[in-house]
Amino acid sequence: MTDSIFAAVTAYGVWGVMISSFLSCLLIPIPTSLMMLAAGALAASGDIDIAPLIMATFAGAVMGDQAGFFIGRTGGARVLARLGARSPARRAVIARAEALVARRGGVGVFFSTWAVAPLGPYVNIASGAARLPWARFTVADILGEFIWVNAYVWTGYAFANNISEVSTLMSDVIGLLVATVVAAAALFWAKGVLKAQKIKRQ
Repeated sequence: MTDSIFAAVTAYGVWGVMISSFLSCLLIPIPTSLMMLAAGALAASGDIDIAPLIMATFAGAVMGDQAGFFIGRTGGARVLARLGARSPARRAVIARAEALVARRGGVGVFFSTWAVAPLGPYVNIASGAARLPWARFTVADILGEFIWVNAYVWTGYAFANNISEVSTLMSDVIGLLVATVVAAAALFWAKGVLKAQKIKRQ
């Protein structure tokens, strides 16, 4: 996996990482976090300039989030319903994203970009659908993506000689986050279903 990601980053350079960060914010399954690690390692060896790398990746992530927000603003409820139609697990994640936006607003957007990144693309759409003010969304998004991009690029830069081990560790962390988010969201969704059934019986 690491070798193929290194090959992709070497072949496509900064633009490849930028496009990857854009698409991953739109629910396209691309290992952007690992690509940023690899790009940071290549920057440490002098193969990529780190300043353009960070700026391009950051721009791609913010543009992807903005695209998701405006998709939500123009057809959010329909898009979210379609995304969750065939998968109870995804439906639970969407419910969790909607709850995060409803309860936390911009703070929820901020944490979804880096602390609970698996929720990020869903939070973007849910934010638009919930009519979260664009300025609040954008400020929170910019701050969060700044942390996400710099954390991964500089980690790759600092641990360039051990990038395989670091990428494995980060993959495990991401996998744990995904599993935790899905499990919590499934519980949240199940509680909602049980509550709705209880109300109907009354």
